[in-house]
Amino acid sequence: MKLSLGVKALIVIICALVSVVVGIVAGLISHKPNTPKGPAVLYGGGVFGGALTLCLVALTSLSVL
Repeated sequence: MKLSLGVKALIVIICALVSVVVGIVAGLISHKPNTPKGPAVLYGGGVFGGALTLCLVALTSLSVL
């Protein structure tokens, strides 16, 4: 599949935005009341990295990127 550079960049941006939403939701779910917010932020960041990696690997294996 031949996609232009602009379309590929748009796909990467969409993957990043979806991963941000997944990371925010994971951080909110992992946060417990009356505890510091730092561990929840770190957990959400880790989930963001994992989700972005998974999304980009899946699109690369499908020859989209």
